[in-house]
Amino acid sequence: MTVPHARPIGAQHPRVRDLLTVRKDASPGRIMVEGSWEHDRLLATNTTIEAFFWCPEAGTPYAARRIAERAAEVYQISEKLLGRLSRRTRSDGLISIARLPVWKPQSFRFTTSSLVLVADGVEYAGNLGTLIRTVDAANADCLVLTSRRARPSHPSVYSASRGTILSTPVLEFDDIASAAAWLRGHDFRVHLADPAAGGSYRGVDYDGPTAFVVGSEGSGLSKEWHTQGFGAVSIPMLGQADSLNVALSAGILLFEARARKDGW
Repeated sequence: MTVPHARPIGAQHPRVRDLLTVRKDASPGRIMVEGSWEHDRLLATNTTIEAFFWCPEAGTPYAARRIAERAAEVYQISEKLLGRLSRRTRSDGLISIARLPVWKPQSFRFTTSSLVLVADGVEYAGNLGTLIRTVDAANADCLVLTSRRARPSHPSVYSASRGTILSTPVLEFDDIASAAAWLRGHDFRVHLADPAAGGSYRGVDYDGPTAFVVGSEGSGLSKEWHTQGFGAVSIPMLGQADSLNVALSAGILLFEARARKDGW
């Protein structure tokens, strides 16, 4: 069986080289999507699919036809070429280049129930994706990135976020001062997550727009965040470990604030 309008191409085709660029996270604003559930999530949004690559030997025609209906360009590739393009040991032959949504800081409007997570210095794509998924799960308004090293366009972000990178607003600021000013301008109460802080996250007021700032796994929060005049909170460590994984910490903080705001 075939997929309508699927054009057979080889390894030297410009779109194949384009896909390899996206696969290497060298094309900001676009992301590689591979796999069945990943495409189910993609099709559930209005995300632009620039190109779809299908391998008949590995992919099901039904799934491929659904994706092909949405894609601007549709290509058929060989099993050998699939092996070169795929990031998986066993692929189901469904790969797309998708355009990430663009979010503008000035377009946001907040209420007293608003909740924002700021991630400073994120180093790993897997952590970034998990933070995005956590923001979605806690019904927070957006994720703000400062001093980030991992990019939202890395393919691992898609899988770690369970595809919520397509629907969860992610904002990036050029410097910490700009992000802090944006939060102040919207009257946020900002809490820095710091294991050394004396006060517990359970003992603060979550009335009004609330933001938490978490740091990287290796070095924690940038010093500049501590110069912005915001208070710090900690999650009490009851065992021998001195801190938690950044995504787990973010989840505890966000869900505590969400529960307080929504009266759980």
